[in-house]
Amino acid sequence: MPYKEHEIEKQYFTIGEVAAQFNVAPSLIRFWETEFDELRPRKSKKGNRLYTPQDIDTFRTIYHLVKERGYTIPGARDMLKQKGPQLKEKIDVIQSLERMRGFLVSLKKEIDERNKGQ
Repeated sequence: MPYKEHEIEKQYFTIGEVAAQFNVAPSLIRFWETEFDELRPRKSKKGNRLYTPQDIDTFRTIYHLVKERGYTIPGARDMLKQKGPQLKEKIDVIQSLERMRGFLVSLKKEIDERNKGQ
């Protein structure tokens, strides 16, 4: 049986890393922590926030509702309480389809460029 190297996954992310991933200000993340009970990162001894991949998934759901779908904060809070797990699955499917669409669009551009060259 050949040796297969395991990919090392990060267990904790800083607020700066999460902010960069979503292209938002760290202050927005801190504000949403006060508004959404579901978003509660751990804190280090120094008081720095440490986000797990589950925290990032929760943030992604909130981001989708507020920034992409236009929900108000109370509306997003209600939606999370009512349809939390179902909502996460829906968002995962939407993001997967968006990535696939991006790939297909870039593939089409590449094919069109090759056809122009002939």
